[in-house]
Amino acid sequence: MSSQIQAIIDGKIDFEGQELVETTMRYALVGATTFSFVAGYVTHSLQICFGSFTLATLAVMLAFVPPWPFLNRNPLKWRKVKGKGE
Repeated sequence: MSSQIQAIIDGKIDFEGQELVETTMRYALVGATTFSFVAGYVTHSLQICFGSFTLATLAVMLAFVPPWPFLNRNPLKWRKVKGKGE
C-alpha cells in the first residue's frame, strides 16, 4: 500500500506519456477556451464563460495530473554500468 502511495507522490511518467499529456492538454484547453468563450458570448454571461472554463480545466487536471499507469507504458531501459576495468 505504501509503495502505491509513494508512486503517486513521485508522479513519474515516461517521455512518451509526457508528450501525450502535453499534446492532449494543449488541444483540450484550447477547445475548452473556445467553448467557454462561445457559451459566454451566446448567453451574455461571464459567469457561464468562467464557470465552464473552470470545470473544463478541473476535468483536464483530473485526467492528467495523477501518474496514471497508461502514462508509463514505455519506461526507459538503462544500460548496465561498466566496471572500471572494462
